[in-house]
Amino acid sequence: MTLAPMTVASAIEPALPTAPPMLDQVDEISRTRLAPMAREIDAGAYPTEVMRAFGAAGAYGAHLPEAGAAALGPDLGDAIRAMARASEECISTGFCMWCQNALGWYVYASENPALKSGIGEQIRSGAMLGGTGLSNPMKTFFGIETMRLKGVRVAGGYQVKGALPWVSNLVPDSAFGMVFEVEDAAAPGGVRQVMAVAKTATDGVKIVEDHDFVAMGGTQTYAVQFRDALIPDSQILADPIDDYLKRIRAGFVLMQCGMALGMVKSCIALMRQVERQLGHVNRYLEKQPADFEEALEALEAEVYALAKTPFDPDPQYFRRVVQARLDGGEAAMSAAHYAMLHCGARGYVGQGVAQRRLRESYFIGIVTPATKQLRKMLAELPQ
Repeated sequence: MTLAPMTVASAIEPALPTAPPMLDQVDEISRTRLAPMAREIDAGAYPTEVMRAFGAAGAYGAHLPEAGAAALGPDLGDAIRAMARASEECISTGFCMWCQNALGWYVYASENPALKSGIGEQIRSGAMLGGTGLSNPMKTFFGIETMRLKGVRVAGGYQVKGALPWVSNLVPDSAFGMVFEVEDAAAPGGVRQVMAVAKTATDGVKIVEDHDFVAMGGTQTYAVQFRDALIPDSQILADPIDDYLKRIRAGFVLMQCGMALGMVKSCIALMRQVERQLGHVNRYLEKQPADFEEALEALEAEVYALAKTPFDPDPQYFRRVVQARLDGGEAAMSAAHYAMLHCGARGYVGQGVAQRRLRESYFIGIVTPATKQLRKMLAELPQ
């Protein structure tokens, strides 16, 4: 047998090191770069470099297909795990990751190849940061609000006016999802909904800061005004939205569970940290770390099972998604409440982690779909 000659280069060049798996990189970034910034983010600083580092690690592409692939990946699990890990340190950052992941989810679930190869790849890599813009539409579809954006067909696209009160993870050159109504005599009620990607750098689009939250100040959340802004056909995700909405809604809701999982885990850690000093009196509190560990294990099992089939059309599947999101939010708020009680005065000081976690936890119960909306949805969905 004759062996192929070994070149000098192949004999002396060491193998190139391979990058660690995405979740290992997310853990490293969260521990060494995000955790030291948590107080600054709570005070209003946006973690730009951390967000881009997560993108470079692949955290925004774990649930998306490779470039040119025909279909979405079947599993949201690793995207949720990455958000959960960041949320252990900072819910603001975990939420911004969800915004980024949701925007990628919208783009790759569409039938618009230009968006996938353009904005889609920038979102995946973190080169472009962006938001979801679906708070008002999600409430509208379940009878809570009315649609705030109106569109008129013009040459090459739609001219849109109106305002969205809450869109997060926006920087000067961002993209975000949005839905507007168009008059259509053939549609039920005389209107149809269109979903598109808008850009903050578009003429007629203006972002305005008009709030002061008790937490989540570092999320770059703005009101967005549309003043006859042109949304070109090249940025349309679905027209009409009906079937498309059914495809994206489970992923939209389920990925938010990453925030809840991270919050519960971090609160368990806070309770465990004070056991030696305060365990003799904390044992009289109604809930203990072991109670939340058991709840977390059950919640993780359900979330990651659901994450494997985000396009399941069975109404009972979506009902399970809504229930998991509700359970996660309530577990997060309860865990933060008990972490505060377990930590006592040391958690109540201005720089205390427990009081920050408590303030952040309420966001999980308030962000769309909020606890009350989730309960309304469960009351109205098929049993």
